[in-house]
Amino acid sequence: MDRQNGIWNPTGFDSTLSITRTLKGPYGDSPDGAVQKYSYERLPDRPLNSGRNLKLRAAAASGVPLIFFQEIRPSFYLPRYPVFIVEDDPYAGYVDVAFDESLTLFGDPLRFTTEQRRYAERMVQVRLHQKSFRSRVLHAYGARCAVCTLAHDELLDAAHITADGAEDSTTAVTNGLSLCKLHHAAFDRQVIGIDGNYRVHVRADILAEADGPMLKHGLQAMDGRTLLVPRRIAEHPDSERLHRRYLEFTDWGGGLFRRRSP
Repeated sequence: MDRQNGIWNPTGFDSTLSITRTLKGPYGDSPDGAVQKYSYERLPDRPLNSGRNLKLRAAAASGVPLIFFQEIRPSFYLPRYPVFIVEDDPYAGYVDVAFDESLTLFGDPLRFTTEQRRYAERMVQVRLHQKSFRSRVLHAYGARCAVCTLAHDELLDAAHITADGAEDSTTAVTNGLSLCKLHHAAFDRQVIGIDGNYRVHVRADILAEADGPMLKHGLQAMDGRTLLVPRRIAEHPDSERLHRRYLEFTDWGGGLFRRRSP
């Protein structure tokens, strides 16, 4: 990537290799959606159809894939590959960038059918937002499990408090928990719950079982623990979302649960 310019055209390349979007970029790019606008480089006293923009337009004409770097926190970039330019508007000085090769078959993104748009939005949610969400959540928690403090990031997930598909879900860090694979699965399947005061609860029937060291140390020993939270208060998990999720946990299994005062 070119840290000084958003468009990188390495010497000897016929078209652009990578484009970069920063948190405080000077252009009015569209930051969301299945197809996103990316601005030409704009320099004083230079026509739009010149300079780095020529090889960006060449990438649009040839259909070759590019790398897209998106800054998700200061000086930290998430790479996305491959992305494709599906529309070039030299008069307005923008290209439309699609984040899935299949979108290049749909034609003009402004004329997507309802089914095409639904597919595109789902693709963006899975391929773009979730990668960014995981990176931001794990960074906030110092790459540790919020329940057991395991510090191997390859074994960690970013779990949603409010389910990913819910209408009021969000990819904000406050809707996430850094959880190891075991505790992510246990959280999703109502084996453990976390109340609005960040206290961990294990289902009563699980506490009553006897089934080896993983159950004893991996699940039963977590009952009553206080959740590890990020250092920055602004990134702490949303207590109201946790409370609603905890009520689902206690109500889901009827008599299997012990509802305790948080």
